Amino acid sequence: MKSHDTAVVEMLRNDPDMAIEYLRAAFDEMDEEGGEAAFLMALRHLVQAQGGMTEVAKRAKISRESLYRALSPEGNPKLRTITAVMKATGIHFHQLTHTAA
Repeated sequence: MKSHDTAVVEMLRNDPDMAIEYLRAAFDEMDEEGGEAAFLMALRHLVQAQGGMTEVAKRAKISRESLYRALSPEGNPKLRTITAVMKATGIHFHQLTHTAA
């Protein structure tokens, strides 16, 4: 049986359009208890779906170690790190705050 994380990564890999909705849902819950950790987990899933930490770190122009640390459950990344990672995955913050018309 697949783990939840593996199943989510596979869904994101197979349906890239789902990524924005997935991150938007996590972003919408950021103010709730555990919301920040859930958002980082969602971003981690997306990174794994798009080639993994090494590949996305290269595109984001940050070290792989920094990316692992930033997206870890104990991570406390800077906004610029999150922005770089999101851009490297093809998603921008405004897409999380605006719904398609």
